[in-house]
Amino acid sequence: MKLDFEDRQEKLVFYALVIFGFATLIVNIIKSFIVQPTSQYVLLSAEMIAGIAIIFVPFIFTRFTGLVFPKMVRLYYWFFIWIAVFLGTGLRLIIVISFWDKILHAVSPILLVAVGYAIIGYCLRETDFAKISPWLFIIMGFAFAGLCGVFWEFWEFICDSIGNMNLQRYMTEAGQPYIGRAALMDTMGDLLTNTIGALILTVYSFTQRHKPDYFKAYAFRKAQK
Repeated sequence: MKLDFEDRQEKLVFYALVIFGFATLIVNIIKSFIVQPTSQYVLLSAEMIAGIAIIFVPFIFTRFTGLVFPKMVRLYYWFFIWIAVFLGTGLRLIIVISFWDKILHAVSPILLVAVGYAIIGYCLRETDFAKISPWLFIIMGFAFAGLCGVFWEFWEFICDSIGNMNLQRYMTEAGQPYIGRAALMDTMGDLLTNTIGALILTVYSFTQRHKPDYFKAYAFRKAQK
C-alpha cells in the first residue's frame, strides 16, 4: 500500500502518531503482566493494535475508491484518533478526566464538518469553485456533522436497548434509573457539545470564506495513477 503525503508536515504527523501508538501499545503490554486485573490490559493492548491499524484508513480508502482524503481532513482524523484511542483509551484519560467524553464529542464534529466539505467539493468537482456560494459549504458541512451526531445517539440508544450498556447514562453505576430530565442530561449534553464542536470549524470557515481555494482544499480528489 502506497503512502502518499501532501507535504513534509503531514508525513511527520503520521509517523509521530504511529510511534505514539506503538508506545501506548508497549505500555499496555507491560501492564498486562504486572497490573491486576491483567485481562483489562490484554484487551487494551488489542484495542491499541486496532488503533494503529485505523491510522492507515485514509490510505486504505484511497486504495479501494481511488479518492484521496485532502490533507486537512487527514490531519483532523489523526488528531481525533490520538485523543480518542491512544490518550483516552490507551492511557486511560477517559477515566482520569471526567469530562473527556465531552471533549471527544466536541472534536469529532470538527472532523465531520471537514468530511462534509470534502463530499460537497467532490460532488461539485466539475464546477468553478469561485462561482459556488461559500454558504453551501458552511451550511451543508454544519448540517452533516449535526446529522452524524444524531445518528450516533441513535446507535447508543440501540446498544442500551439491546445490551443494557448505559451508553446514554440513563441510570447510575448501581443500576438505578434516573427520572425525568436527569435521564436526558447525557444525551442532550452530547448533542449540545456536538453542535458547539461543529460550530468551531463552521465559524472559522466563515472567516475564510472569501479565500478562493479554502473550500477547494477540503475536496476529495482522484488519486494520480
